[in-house]
Amino acid sequence: METMHSGQIARWASVWGAVLLTGACGQATGPAGVGVTLRSNAHSTAPLTGPSPEYAAARAAGAAAPTPTPSGGRQAEVQRPQGDDPVKVPPPKLSKYTYTFPVKGCEVTYSRKLLVLPKTTIWAPQGCAFVAPVAGVVDEVNTKNRWRPSTDTGATREGRFVTIIGDDGVRYLGGHLDTVADGIKPGVRVKAGRLLGRVGRSGNARDTATNLYFAISWKTGPTFWWVRRGMVEPWDYLDAWRTGNRTISPREETLKLRGKVGETPRCTVLCASKKPEKTPQAARSEPPPSRGDTGDDDGDGVVSVTP
Repeated sequence: METMHSGQIARWASVWGAVLLTGACGQATGPAGVGVTLRSNAHSTAPLTGPSPEYAAARAAGAAAPTPTPSGGRQAEVQRPQGDDPVKVPPPKLSKYTYTFPVKGCEVTYSRKLLVLPKTTIWAPQGCAFVAPVAGVVDEVNTKNRWRPSTDTGATREGRFVTIIGDDGVRYLGGHLDTVADGIKPGVRVKAGRLLGRVGRSGNARDTATNLYFAISWKTGPTFWWVRRGMVEPWDYLDAWRTGNRTISPREETLKLRGKVGETPRCTVLCASKKPEKTPQAARSEPPPSRGDTGDDDGDGVVSVTP
């Protein structure tokens, strides 16, 4: 009897082991990995794994499984990670020359369009520094203000002025100066930023606010004064030098224009001078000589390096 009871227990243990093994190996997954119900036999009702009631109801009705909807609660704010400071990239080097804005240490304004001549008027307070825009050699220096409204000669309209021939081959003029800096004379080599003079209103700027007459051209003799007063529009270069693009050069544009019109083109704009009126009233209307002027007239008063 004991032997029979032990044999029945062994047989039942083997049956249950087979059932459990079959259930473990036969477990399947439904769509998207969702478990399905597996029953060990016809009398078992406990699922090993199974879907949610909502999923089962949707599948029974033949509808798609319901998708979760976000709650109406406040979502957590996204915290952006703090980044490093932006890396400052210098502007590309466009020429081998380095330029600086021609007025130093003062707030300025200037026109950016062609009015009469291809030059610009840089409005700046009295005494502001006019500096060399590029390294080069001083070419012309006029320390005497010989302009008179009765004659308005073209060669004297810029009053006191300094020109330099830059290492880029371009001539730069700063006119209407109040004074010319000490040591500035033809043949002197200067670096970019070297003081050349002080802003004023000499020449035909006597009835305006103080300013710097700034012009770009190419080297000629002093007889061809209409060339030095401006041939190339300067404002794009001034904008670049002022905002940090210090290697933008007018060399290419200047040489191209010189090749087109010639080194000494004839004067075409504001060329004529007034005929002097020889009357006592006209003489009384003339302004007295400015500081450092003698009032004499010995040509245009310009000292220049021989071309």
